[in-house]
Amino acid sequence: MADTQSFERVHQESTAALIARQLRDAIMHGRLEPGAQLSEAELSAQFGVSRGPLREAMQRLVQEGLLRSERNRGLFVKALTDDDVRDVYAARSAIERAAAIMILRKADPDALAELRAACAAMAKAAKKKDMDGLSDADLRFHELLVSQSGSPRLNRMHQTLIVETRMCMTALEDKYRVPVVLAAEHAAIVDAIEAKDEELALRRIDDHMQDALTRLAPATV
Repeated sequence: MADTQSFERVHQESTAALIARQLRDAIMHGRLEPGAQLSEAELSAQFGVSRGPLREAMQRLVQEGLLRSERNRGLFVKALTDDDVRDVYAARSAIERAAAIMILRKADPDALAELRAACAAMAKAAKKKDMDGLSDADLRFHELLVSQSGSPRLNRMHQTLIVETRMCMTALEDKYRVPVVLAAEHAAIVDAIEAKDEELALRRIDDHMQDALTRLAPATV
């Protein structure tokens, strides 16, 4: 029998975790821009907390690679280098290709319907020239592509890339091609999955990732 006496009582989410979540969200959406220095005094006043939980929260983000520490200078929001961007997209490509194959082979109509709805949201935002909405719908499509695969492990791996992916998409907002073309590109991926054309689906995912890389790091691809 397992020794359950060694477990500790579960508590609610800590203040540090709540702060970390808000900081992570601000980095993800560009409200804290790459290279920005974080002021403990200002942030502790804004959050209404002492510096202890704030420092704990910021150290979590250092460990996650979202903040960098400079000796005698402080903490800064990490700026993604071209190598970082290439690595993010290489990891995403591997995960999303695997997810697409799983959806294709299951032929789950509900998964396809979810992806179609995400494409419709992109098309709607594109028509309105709502770039924030388009970026949100773009990320939602890729999250659904992985989650609808039904693989908990692929989903966990993808979730670790979400903040950096969002940072890339924020950087891409002013580099998007014609918005309606971008929306159609995602719909074409779903078309290939629905047609059970594995080779075409993978090629379209690769082309989509390569295009984003070309726009984000044109000198390195």
